[in-house]
Amino acid sequence: MTKKLVIVESPAKAETIKRLLGDKDYKVIASNGHVRDLPKSQLGVDTEKDFAPKYITIRGRGDVIKRITKDAKGAQTVYLATDPDREGEAISWHLAQILNIDEKQPCRVEFNEITGQAIKNAIKHPRSINTDLVNAQQARRILDRLVGYKISPLLWAKVKKGLSAGRVQSVATRLVVEREQEINDFVPQESWSITAMLKHASVKKPFEAKLTAEAGRKIDLRTQEQAEKVLSDLKDAVYTVRGIKTGEKQRHAPPPFTTSQLQQEASRKLGFTTKRTMLVAQQLYEGVAVAGKGLSGLVTYIRTDSVRVAEEAQKAARGYIADRFGKEFVPQKPNAYSSKKNAQDAHEAIRPTYVELTPESIKDSLTPEQFRLYQLIYNRFLASQMTPARFSTVQMDISAGKYTFRANWEIKVFAGYTAVYTVSADDDEKTARTPVPAAKEGDECECAGLAPGQHFTQPPPRYTEASLVRALEDKGIGRPSTYAPTISTIIERGYVRREKKVLYPTELGEVVTRLMIDHFADIVNTEFTADIEAQLDRIADGNERWTKVLEDFYGPFKETLEKAEKEIEKVEIKDRVSDVICEKCGANMVYKMGRFGTFLACPNYPECKNTKSIVETVDVPCPKCGNHLIKRRSKKGGRVFYGCEKYPECDFISFELPAPENCPECGAYMIQKRSSSTGKTVYKCTNKECGYKKEWTDRKTSREKQNA
Repeated sequence: MTKKLVIVESPAKAETIKRLLGDKDYKVIASNGHVRDLPKSQLGVDTEKDFAPKYITIRGRGDVIKRITKDAKGAQTVYLATDPDREGEAISWHLAQILNIDEKQPCRVEFNEITGQAIKNAIKHPRSINTDLVNAQQARRILDRLVGYKISPLLWAKVKKGLSAGRVQSVATRLVVEREQEINDFVPQESWSITAMLKHASVKKPFEAKLTAEAGRKIDLRTQEQAEKVLSDLKDAVYTVRGIKTGEKQRHAPPPFTTSQLQQEASRKLGFTTKRTMLVAQQLYEGVAVAGKGLSGLVTYIRTDSVRVAEEAQKAARGYIADRFGKEFVPQKPNAYSSKKNAQDAHEAIRPTYVELTPESIKDSLTPEQFRLYQLIYNRFLASQMTPARFSTVQMDISAGKYTFRANWEIKVFAGYTAVYTVSADDDEKTARTPVPAAKEGDECECAGLAPGQHFTQPPPRYTEASLVRALEDKGIGRPSTYAPTISTIIERGYVRREKKVLYPTELGEVVTRLMIDHFADIVNTEFTADIEAQLDRIADGNERWTKVLEDFYGPFKETLEKAEKEIEKVEIKDRVSDVICEKCGANMVYKMGRFGTFLACPNYPECKNTKSIVETVDVPCPKCGNHLIKRRSKKGGRVFYGCEKYPECDFISFELPAPENCPECGAYMIQKRSSSTGKTVYKCTNKECGYKKEWTDRKTSREKQNA
């Protein structure tokens, strides 16, 4: 008989915990996520009886429930050890219902990191199921079901079959649509600048100084004529140093990662989508087989909006920093950070579980993606516990008649946290690129040239996944667990398309958004959606009755729905016609949106069911045979890869874009990577024993020269 049964969500997590417990009295099994949910075939919510949900066993989970029930009957004690958030609490509650476990009994164990000490401590202190967290999850699930199952059929009937609406996804789509409208409506404003290249006797290279003032007042040049007048005035000007200010400034370390910050930085520095980031982070959290250590959870829980760090972790980091970098890199007091106003502080920030497991020391145990993300998390956490970077600053004002030019220098004098990490804003830091002249007031400078520059104000940039996550977080829409699935959903539904990280609204997204704004204003209102999130938080804190939140929402929503059903007219979205001819019936095929992107379909469906994938040729020859490479998507998961157009005659395949030339050292093919530090493209040899890499310099290939 099993004395103690521990139930978690995933098999990977179960294996890691089993190894860490190392006790024959324990059996660890996985539920494989949720085991019960609302039915797909019906609303599953009784709106007349306190919104009572109808839960059923998820298809395919019957055998899992039988196994769990059997193991639980043979155990003296059952511990529900699902993830430490609302979703995890709800899974534990459903398991307790199935296993007839009294939710008021101490059956729930919770840990923020998958380490032996954390798990054993949690098992020593089990608690009852937190019904407030469960009710918050139920309220979110039912709200989403009401919106989705009530509005979606209307969209099917009035716009297009297969469409869907959602509380958060509709707002996210609206943000992308309205940003595109802002860009289209933007009217650029002209301005001019003048830069002087000045020489001083103390340095060989000239330095730049920007025109800042005329007769002591800030200058604002709006037209070319104004700029030309200044240039004319400066023809015979004498450039004299009039003021020098020196100083010091500090740049403080960034806090450790929250979920949204991790998604943003992984997008900017690693090129990961939010979905990919969370998938790899989950692997690091649940456990990776580390050489000499076995299955180990490498990072703390990955869904959090807190920047709090455990005291033990701070001590470990400070000790490691002192040993590796020196005591001057350790702040006198541990760095503490403030979470944003509506943050849930139940969990720590995302950090490594073992400071001694440096990314380099376990690189061979990780996949390339796992290594890059672990390195990002590890370095960010280490930096968060280090001293500020210090800079020496110099500001020099130079007079030229009635005009004033200004030159600025910033020199890093102490690396501090930047010894291990630079945040995105630091990547563009203006450090001194020219020597600082040893000038003093009254010194004259020689003008080596004046460069006028025409500028136009720029429209707001289109959203990337990173900036959309930031916008959702800033507006209080969604929570750490919802950002990635929200963005994935609006792309998969065809409301938004992603091109080289940039998000564009589709015609379908624009039509549906206009319809939602006209008829369901609250659903796509950012303030309304943020207020719903705040109410869900109050439910989780035990300060709001979950059924009341649903009552307050559903009454007005039902009236809006009935009105919309009468007022919305049929909207026809015509399929975009291609120049590809259907070989079966001769019609011009049209573009359709599917689960894994756009494809071609015959317009005469269902009479003709012909479809074609859209072939996207890459401007890089196949490293194996020299023919064209084609960008494809895998059937499972839709992951992008590159294969030869002559498949199956040539079986070349790569999940990274090949470089247009072979490795000059060993002859193996290289892949194109984006440097996280410089942002430049790097060619990297795929032969691990070689390791050759270089920055991209010339798009014309040496392979072309080799084949000539």
